[in-house]
Formats: sequence, C-alpha cells, structure tokens
Amino acid sequence: MNYSKEQIEEMEMLLLFNINSSQEGIKVHSRAGQSAIATARRLYQKGLVTQIDGGYLTRIGYQAAEHAHRLRCILN
Repeated sequence: MNYSKEQIEEMEMLLLFNINSSQEGIKVHSRAGQSAIATARRLYQKGLVTQIDGGYLTRIGYQAAEHAHRLRCILN
C-alpha cells in the first residue's frame, strides 16, 4: 500500500509543528500555494489542527505529529 500525495503532504505539514511545545502553531497564509492551503484544510477537517489555516495541534493532532516525527527519525 502506497501513501497518496495528499497523505504525504499532510505528514510533511505535521512535521512543521514543534512537538516540544504546545504553545507553537503554524499559519498557512492565503498567499501560500494551493497545495499548502488544501493540506491545512484537510488536517482541520480531520480534527488534527484547531484552525482551517493551521493553528495549534489538537490532542489527536499532537499524537499524529509525534508519530510523524518518530518515523522520520527512524528512517533517517
């Protein structure tokens, strides 16, 4: 089973979050590429972030980001 392009984009965006601080979020500006805007929207729709343009990680979003960071460490 392969990851879809959208899933890879979502994992890449989750990797932008600092999992060592719950006080740091991200903001995807309206001038960002359509792909980044769509990715942030999907993460919001899945309940992983607090705002449609990023914001902070939710509890499940933190868990997903933590797994993404761990996987990156394992593969590197």
